[in-house]
Order: sequence, then C-alpha cells, then structure tokens
Amino acid sequence: MRRILVLSLIWLCAAVPLAARAQEVHPVAKDPLMPLHAEGTFEVKNFPLGSDEALNSTAIGRFGLDKQFHGDLEGTSKGEMLGAGNPATGTAGYVAIEQFTGTLNGHHGSFALQHFGTMEDNKFDLTVKVVPGSGTEDLIGINGTMTISVANGKHSWKFDYALPPHK
Repeated sequence: MRRILVLSLIWLCAAVPLAARAQEVHPVAKDPLMPLHAEGTFEVKNFPLGSDEALNSTAIGRFGLDKQFHGDLEGTSKGEMLGAGNPATGTAGYVAIEQFTGTLNGHHGSFALQHFGTMEDNKFDLTVKVVPGSGTEDLIGINGTMTISVANGKHSWKFDYALPPHK
C-alpha cells in the first residue's frame, strides 16, 4: 500500500507540467528602498563593566557605552563592547552592539548597530551596520552602514541607509 502511494505521488508530480509548477511559486515584489544619507556628531562615554563567567581568566575587556547623537540622527544610544589586544602598541580589536533611540531625519524609533573593529599598526578598520530586523516604529525595515571618524578628540558619523516606504 505504501509503495502504491509513493508511486502515485511520483506519477502525479511528473504529470504536472513544469510551467504550471513554476507559476505556483512566485516571489512577492518588495517596494524598492531609497538610498538616504545622514551625518552629524556624537559624544560617547565608555566605562568598564565587571567580568562575567564567560570572560573570567581572559584578556577580554568589557565596557558599557552611553552616546548622545546630534545632527540628522538625534537621540541616545546604549550598548556593550568587548575588546582585546593592546591599543598602546597599535594592535587591538573590538565588537559592540548598541541600541539607538530617537529620530533619524524626522523618523522616530529605534534600531541596533553592530560594530566590528580592528587596529593594526595604528590603522583602523571599522564596520558598523544596522542589525537586520531591529528597527521599530517609523524605522521598521531600516538597513544601512555607518562610518565613524575621530579628529582632535571629536567624534563624527556618516550614515548611508535605506527605509521602506511608509504606508
């Protein structure tokens, strides 16, 4: 009985023309995202956090982040950073996630940023991206990449991002 059922299913699948099967599944077209740009400055306070069980007996440092953004991005951000290496010798690395809450060019909500940074021979390589699916309110569906610069002790940022059309 089981063999007859399997053979019937195989015959049924072969009998349905390929074109008909291809028409059954079709992707839903998404609204195109418009590329946008924002920039401004921020102040940051970082402070050591106590080691947890995962970091005991390691050379990994753990820090809290508290930021105030100004410019096209207005609001606050809080997060956590893990770092290792020896910044005094120009070699180190860090990862961080922070949660921004405020407005971006008039759109209110929040989203998370994920950092991946290294330093070799005092040269920085930093990637900061929006965490997919982290946007809320007017910022649902946001994606983008941020660049951060530090000159004379002042932090500035540039943000290339996209938002789906709001309905």
